[in-house]
Amino acid sequence: MQPNQRIYHILENINIMLILLAIVIVGYVAGKLKYMGGDFDRRLSNIIIDITCPALILSSTMGGTLPDRSLILPLLTISLLTYLLLTAAAWYLPRLITKKSEDRGTVGFALMFGNVGFIGYPIVGTIFGHQAVFYAAILNMVNSLAVFTIGVMLVNGEKQRMAFQPKILVSSPLISAYLAILIVAFGIDNIPDVISQPITMIGNITVPGALLIIGSSMARLSWRTMLGSWVVYVTTAFRLLILPLLLYLIFRAIGFDTLVININTLVIAMPVATYGTILCLRYGRDTTLITEITLISTILSVFTIPLVAQLLLK
Repeated sequence: MQPNQRIYHILENINIMLILLAIVIVGYVAGKLKYMGGDFDRRLSNIIIDITCPALILSSTMGGTLPDRSLILPLLTISLLTYLLLTAAAWYLPRLITKKSEDRGTVGFALMFGNVGFIGYPIVGTIFGHQAVFYAAILNMVNSLAVFTIGVMLVNGEKQRMAFQPKILVSSPLISAYLAILIVAFGIDNIPDVISQPITMIGNITVPGALLIIGSSMARLSWRTMLGSWVVYVTTAFRLLILPLLLYLIFRAIGFDTLVININTLVIAMPVATYGTILCLRYGRDTTLITEITLISTILSVFTIPLVAQLLLK
């Protein structure tokens, strides 16, 4: 790639992130003005998780040209290997990052799980094309299973037993991923517009809706909390840059398909998953640290995601 082209792609990716950040700021203002927040945010989150995000996944197979079905198995394989390696990182790295044993599970969760559903899908679709959302959804299958097993264990603490929730297997996002795989596997490319267009329109709500919720959540935090701590910034550096680039090098050495590696790397480079805060609330854990890491990683991802994308597209 020529220097001028490289600069263009960097600026283009930064522009994409700034556009997304602008929507986050609107959500922040809406939260401050009480248009959003509390029960409204919870209801909107449920709509996005259960309705619009599944529609976004399905719509990725309805663009006229089907995604490459031969990539399904490599994507599942690289995702499984990714979360095996991230599990090891989530177990050992927190001991180096923080001396507080009660914070290690939170740090481990932050290292392991990125915000694939809310931010990852739209970013992947924007950078690699709409069909890439289907590939990201396949990668997220293993992520979704790991959140409610290993993730629950990390949130509860090292001495707690892993708790698998079978209902995650029939959650709306996974059901839509199953259907998307079937559509691609059987080459179904003649879905009527009366079905595909409403699904696509509903799926398009996902990006602005999710970003508005993130902004509204920020409006409830104090400025002191937003500044974070040394532990927050070290954890964020591993989440956004160090771990994604390390996995990128490992899978390049193994010899996976370039597109598979690139999409997997970008998915791993997302800021901390919002599930962390939700699980902490559910299991009665302090949400301060996970909220700080989620916030700081989301803000800094505006700058790190274009850098990672530039590396992948060079």
